[in-house]
Amino acid sequence: MPRLSYRKALNRALADELARDEEVFLLGEDIRVAASAVTAGLLKRFGPERVRDTPLSEQAFTSFATGAAMAGARPVVEFQIPALLFLVFEQIVNHAHKFPLMTGGQCAVPVTYLVPGSGSRTGWAGQHSDHPYSLFTHAGVTTVVPATPADAYGLLVSAIRCDDPVVVFAPAAAMDTRADVSDRVPVPLGRGRVHRAGDDVTVVAVGHLVHDALAVAEELADEVSVEVFDPRTLYPFDWDGLLGSVARTGRLVVVDDSNRSCGIAGEVIATVVEQIRLHTPPRRVTRPDGAVLPFAPALDRAVQPGRELLRHAIHHVSKDG
Repeated sequence: MPRLSYRKALNRALADELARDEEVFLLGEDIRVAASAVTAGLLKRFGPERVRDTPLSEQAFTSFATGAAMAGARPVVEFQIPALLFLVFEQIVNHAHKFPLMTGGQCAVPVTYLVPGSGSRTGWAGQHSDHPYSLFTHAGVTTVVPATPADAYGLLVSAIRCDDPVVVFAPAAAMDTRADVSDRVPVPLGRGRVHRAGDDVTVVAVGHLVHDALAVAEELADEVSVEVFDPRTLYPFDWDGLLGSVARTGRLVVVDDSNRSCGIAGEVIATVVEQIRLHTPPRRVTRPDGAVLPFAPALDRAVQPGRELLRHAIHHVSKDG
């Protein structure tokens, strides 16, 4: 496969699954014109029955997807703006997620909810820049945040093939990342990845922040040996993989582009310290409590977790304790 952008890898995953399984179909607002570019070319190839534009009624078409899935289809719902998930939290969490549990497994609800461009995009401001993956992990919905083009492809394929609802957050800051995607293979849900081995500190990075963590690890290579762990799936989380890393390094930093209170960073730290005695107190680098991203680019960047804050956190935990 040629060198692909993250966005193109999502497009290729959708095309491959549409071709593989006739029960897969896409629906969402403006997907026939590929407003997000993720569905580019799919209408022409697969036709209007399998690439469906919807009215501006998120609750309606999300409920439609639930019914279609219960009837045997495998819908993929695209949300162009992450805040739209707030509107359909009821349909995803209280309906699609719970129906298999409440029926004792007698029905499956294989819906994939894809958010291409989650998080901050320059000038999109407060109501378009959320990254609410912690809400879905709290509710127990399978939640994935790929960092690389290969994982974007493989995790989306696995999400579509999963018999339970899956929310796929594709971070805006990763969408133009390019890499060789040598194999078109599914990536198992619930399995993390060590992007860089290290001995002194484990850095857990979510989504696009993996690339920042790798850059900082390289900058600090002469001072600190940093291991970069990418969970890839936030629920179910690869606790065995992470605990194995932290047991070796004895130090932990989590960098997470969501709000601090009740975020995934706090959950990671709490779970680790319940089972492992660390050499020094752990640190988390997140958005501030209750953060709403401003319109002004400089203020937008100031609210987000960045490399300087991550460097400071790594230096802090690297002190002898």
